[in-house]
Amino acid sequence: MYEQTVAVIDSKALMKVFGPSDENLRKIRSALDVKITLDGNKVILRGTPESVRRASRLLENLQRFAMRSTVLAPEDVQRAISQTIHGNEVSESKPIDVFGGKLIRAKTDGQAQYLELLRSKAIVFCIGPAGTGKTYLAVARAVEALRTEAVRKIVLVRPAVEAGESLGFLPGDLNAKINPYLRPLFDALGDMIDRDTLKRYMEEDRIEVIPLAYMRGRTLNNAAIILDEAQNTTVAQMKMFLTRMGEASTITVCGDTTQIDLPEHKTSGLTDAARRLRDISDIGKIQLHRSDIVRHPLVQQIVNAYEDGE
Repeated sequence: MYEQTVAVIDSKALMKVFGPSDENLRKIRSALDVKITLDGNKVILRGTPESVRRASRLLENLQRFAMRSTVLAPEDVQRAISQTIHGNEVSESKPIDVFGGKLIRAKTDGQAQYLELLRSKAIVFCIGPAGTGKTYLAVARAVEALRTEAVRKIVLVRPAVEAGESLGFLPGDLNAKINPYLRPLFDALGDMIDRDTLKRYMEEDRIEVIPLAYMRGRTLNNAAIILDEAQNTTVAQMKMFLTRMGEASTITVCGDTTQIDLPEHKTSGLTDAARRLRDISDIGKIQLHRSDIVRHPLVQQIVNAYEDGE
């Protein structure tokens, strides 16, 4: 049996990694088929050379994660185990610094690549299944740009497309009817900016959350512009949206091409744009996958079941 010793980077972080009553430790032992014992300031790993190598890398990565995060959730541990088993650990990337000193980090290698594109390209297309952080990371990057005054305002846009329910039957005036479509964007903002600051920015028109139809005829300078649920735009709407880009602005387009709610005879503006613009090198393009899902672990299983036709 092969044996290796892993140095304890930080004892408090290691206790987070092991989890309450060693719950995470048992998961790691079982998943990687390795024996793990703590001997003073050392962790001793025993197993096959491959299982020990994986466990060593996993424990080092989890310790670093625990040192920079207030919470190490069970799903974070499970995700790290899965990434280690499949050989797609997260590349080191600079975190996004939003308000209040909160740092938002990539949790998968795909997300790390996405962050690099958001920092290096003026236009980025991100396509992927639910739960991969497409919109959340785009909003975080926009908030960071607003905080550092790299942009003057944020404009968050969604098409108001009905998903099997009629907009007309919702109660209230037009704003009340549209608000449910925009709620996910408000939720992301609320996770990064305190309520008073967010309210002030919206009153000062430094943050807009609007339906896609309200973009027609505008030119947006010095702005971070994000289009969410882009799979539900038509070809004409996508062209209209992309041509709103003014001086010193950025555009991020996010969508899931497996959840198109347009009528069957309508072509999705997202799939059309991905094809038309594929040869423009200055436009960043990334496809996130099931392995990049960072919501509850069950979300990944649900996506797998639907995509595999089970």
